[in-house]
Amino acid sequence: MKIPPFGLSTEEIKQELSVLRNDLSIAIVRAKNPFNVGAIIRVAHSFLVREIFLIGVEPYYEKASMGMQKYETIVDCVDEDDFLERVKGRPLIGVEREPASSSLWEQPMPKDLVFLFGSENEGLSDRLVAACDGVLAIPMYGINNSFPITVAAGMVLCEWARRHDPRGGLSAQAKP
Repeated sequence: MKIPPFGLSTEEIKQELSVLRNDLSIAIVRAKNPFNVGAIIRVAHSFLVREIFLIGVEPYYEKASMGMQKYETIVDCVDEDDFLERVKGRPLIGVEREPASSSLWEQPMPKDLVFLFGSENEGLSDRLVAACDGVLAIPMYGINNSFPITVAAGMVLCEWARRHDPRGGLSAQAKP
């Protein structure tokens, strides 16, 4: 028999976490590998993103999220049109190597942003890239062509936290 953490129901835990959520969201073009989407949900939970948009209808592997999907607001978007309508007016930052206009280290990360990750096979479509306010690439030094999507999501969210974490991060380092 599983016992809920802290002796609270899932809904009570979600309510407790809601006041701690960060002012950013992520969107994932559903990957052909359903394990990756589940793993990204787990990573996103670690950063308490506001919501997770899943674009497309492919299933994801819930076990890979290690149960964190039940504590998250997951917004299913049947297609790109549905997603773009739901995030209208919010800054979109794509994570894609080829069309990138800046690196992870230089890309502005405004309030209320949505990081957009493409599938590991096709990346982001031209339409989604065009909808982005910025597209960033993660610096790479080897001959490898790309990072696994789950690793990329973790690095991008970690950089966001470094810049925005009220407990420290970049702003704390800049203080004398």
